[in-house]
Amino acid sequence: MIGNNFKEFVDIVRRLRKECPWDREQTNDSIKAATIEEAYEVVDAIDKKDYNELKKELGDLLLHVVFHTAIAEDENKFQINEVIDEIKAKMIRRHPHVFGNVEVTGAANVKRNWEQIKLSEGRENLLDGIPESMPALQRATRLQEKAAKVGFDWENKEDVWKKVVEEIEEMHQSEINESKVELEGEFGDVFFALVNYARFLGIEPENALRRTNKKFINRFAYVESRIKETGRKINESNLEEMDIYWNESKKTIK
Repeated sequence: MIGNNFKEFVDIVRRLRKECPWDREQTNDSIKAATIEEAYEVVDAIDKKDYNELKKELGDLLLHVVFHTAIAEDENKFQINEVIDEIKAKMIRRHPHVFGNVEVTGAANVKRNWEQIKLSEGRENLLDGIPESMPALQRATRLQEKAAKVGFDWENKEDVWKKVVEEIEEMHQSEINESKVELEGEFGDVFFALVNYARFLGIEPENALRRTNKKFINRFAYVESRIKETGRKINESNLEEMDIYWNESKKTIK
């Protein structure tokens, strides 16, 4: 059933590629930004625990996988079966504890083995393969995770916190020195150190910041609504009044 459905879907995309003027003009490059957007919409549905929406967004993301492949097929680069064969082989190869005789003691052991297998596949450096286009906060997390898996890591979270404080002090000193270039570098070091600390606390920084962004949006919307109740717009208010409503919002919007 799944095989038939997937084949029908692939055939639909291939037909659109041939018969639709817009689809025919697209390239892997022209739709790459939309592919990223679809991935974020999947994450947004997960955050909202909206499974009906998640079902739809996963379909949109699958469309992009098949569409990118249809474009590659037209250019004789590769076909959909090759895409599937590649990922099937990779999953089997990187899970020797499931498909082979390797024994593991837990998830951490699995992750270490995963990185070692990736290195054996021809990667010259451990940190290769982390996309430069990935959001900086998320990329910092992945860089640190990969280094930690081979033992390049702090021994305890107290030392990590000391590093955070040290970087904040260095950032402040750069501000005093009025060196913009130096300040930007130190600011990045603060973020990097905080990402490290979050890792030791078991917190995903990207998720944490997303939640804070959402909280800010909801609280600011509350401020706007309270001002609208007075018949005015937000730009007709002042900081003192907005601060009062902001503190009100904090009591109900967590």
